[in-house]
Amino acid sequence: MCRSIYVYVLFRTKGRPVTQSRASESTEAPVTELQPTPEPAPAPLTPAQAFDALYAFCAPALVRQAYLLTGRRELARESVERAFQLAWQRWPEVAVDRDPAGWVRAAAYDIALSPWHRFRPRYRHPEPPPPDAPDRALLSALLKLPPPYRRTLLLYDGVGLDLPETAAETEASTPAAAGRLLHAREAIAARLPELADSSELHRRLAELASTERLRAARPPTVRRGGERRTRFWTRAAIAFTVALMGTTTFALRTAPTQYEPPVSPGVRVQGVPPRVAPGALSEAEVELRAKLRREAEHGPDRLVPVAR
Repeated sequence: MCRSIYVYVLFRTKGRPVTQSRASESTEAPVTELQPTPEPAPAPLTPAQAFDALYAFCAPALVRQAYLLTGRRELARESVERAFQLAWQRWPEVAVDRDPAGWVRAAAYDIALSPWHRFRPRYRHPEPPPPDAPDRALLSALLKLPPPYRRTLLLYDGVGLDLPETAAETEASTPAAAGRLLHAREAIAARLPELADSSELHRRLAELASTERLRAARPPTVRRGGERRTRFWTRAAIAFTVALMGTTTFALRTAPTQYEPPVSPGVRVQGVPPRVAPGALSEAEVELRAKLRREAEHGPDRLVPVAR
């Protein structure tokens, strides 16, 4: 039932034969049976109506399944709502999918089992367990399984998929899915021996999921939330693109247009004698100084400017 999105209501009427009396049979032509009038088929549902129908049918069960995967009530609701928001964003693709419910279920499981939730402050501490002791034991045994084994067990023994469908949804080969299923059953049976039978395990999983009163949001709320998220990320992408373009333009305008070689660092010059501080003049230097002073203006080797 969940594999079909659009619901059509067909009406069919049956004609009734109309007969004449025996007295008039000889004078009037026989009346044949009236053919039923075909009723026009109803118009197909709009995308919003089809999405609401899929959500109303699948969301409650998906919230309970996500709770068995994570053991957290709020995370289960958040994962299912986020999966349906993704489905609404890609509705042309989901609407023509062979199994729309399977598409949403796979997205919800991926979101619920994401390892990034451990870094969120609100999900660092465990939630209160179920009140009944058998339910607590079963949920604790499920949460101790690795996420791929837990998902395989829930799909096969909880949802009721066959082994090839379980392998396809978990993105594993059929032998790998069978190995995960056997390992998960053995781990559950080691902790809870009364659940060694697969039928009993299926019944207990259904009971554990139904004991929690988990409610999903209304379909219009989920659609509007998805549309707001899409608008936010679209605007963020536009703003980031504009900022990147502005930064690139500024860099092009301020960058040098020719190559400027870098200034090499200073190097110590070797072989230069050290500077000597001035001292007393020698006799030759004293005579040279006196000679230069005597011949400062009239010496043959000097040029003196003459004013005109």
